[in-house]
Amino acid sequence: MGQPLGRRALLVGTGGLLWGAAGCSGPPSAPVSASGPASGSVSGSRSPSPASSLPATTPWRPDRDDVDPAVKLRAVQVVEAIGAWAPGQGGAAAAKKRVAALGVSPSLVDQAGALLPGAPEAALQVIDAQYGGILADSASVLVVCRRWTPGHAGGTTVDVRLSRARPRWDVTALHPARPGAAAASLPDAARRVLAESRIRLPPAAEADIRSGKVRPSVLQALLRLAGTYRMYVSVVRSGHPLDVFGTSRPSDHPRGRAFDVWQIDGHKVVDPATSRRLVESFMRDAAAAGSYNVGGPVQLSGGGPGQFFSDNTHHDHVHAGFRT
Repeated sequence: MGQPLGRRALLVGTGGLLWGAAGCSGPPSAPVSASGPASGSVSGSRSPSPASSLPATTPWRPDRDDVDPAVKLRAVQVVEAIGAWAPGQGGAAAAKKRVAALGVSPSLVDQAGALLPGAPEAALQVIDAQYGGILADSASVLVVCRRWTPGHAGGTTVDVRLSRARPRWDVTALHPARPGAAAASLPDAARRVLAESRIRLPPAAEADIRSGKVRPSVLQALLRLAGTYRMYVSVVRSGHPLDVFGTSRPSDHPRGRAFDVWQIDGHKVVDPATSRRLVESFMRDAAAAGSYNVGGPVQLSGGGPGQFFSDNTHHDHVHAGFRT
């Protein structure tokens, strides 16, 4: 999921191409801290040395009003520790030292996949961390990233699994996204989604679209919603749990039948300052665009049986699922 590093990629990494003006709840490319207070240092993100060709990055911070900020911070710390390093600190052995310093098993590095490319240095910026699921004693946090190595820009989404422990949540597994190769040709709707400036796609989600494995219902709904909203997608197909977390029921995401949105018109779904009317409107419009299963931080009335739902997992994003 790498591509040549051009001026646009550098701008994204250093805070350019941002949506929204003053008063927006957070940056879409997240090169500055989220609105929540820092609750711990993150070892992986860093500012490159003056001689580095890579963009400067900043540690991601959870929102203070999240369901459980500590679980997200823990997941992000591990991803940042593995996915970014200074010159001379590359490779699995160095990554294992960084991870061990966080107090989690260094064997997690063996599951890093695309998160740990062979490169002399790397910068990583977490765009967003959303729940793939959160229960009393276990959680899935989907860490959405951009990454730069010399001459290339890319990124991934990592499904980080955690279990509750004291004094902090313990990271138990990493599942990086595997979107697959780009298709030789794409339907018109996929090309339009990729070209639509009102639909922001992180690297793994963009690769999902390019793979040709996303259903037409999803593509058409994204285009319809883009007529009204600017949206930042977090997850489409890859990087999401195969089953609805905590169940044996297959998720619509891996089948290319769902998408999640973490930011609407420059406002984070998780931010309590974001207009509930905006979130509710987006959820209802997602249903009108064909979604049979719309989840978010607000329990809506109406719709078909079970069409709208809300729970802790969907406190930080809007989910839209499709039957076909």
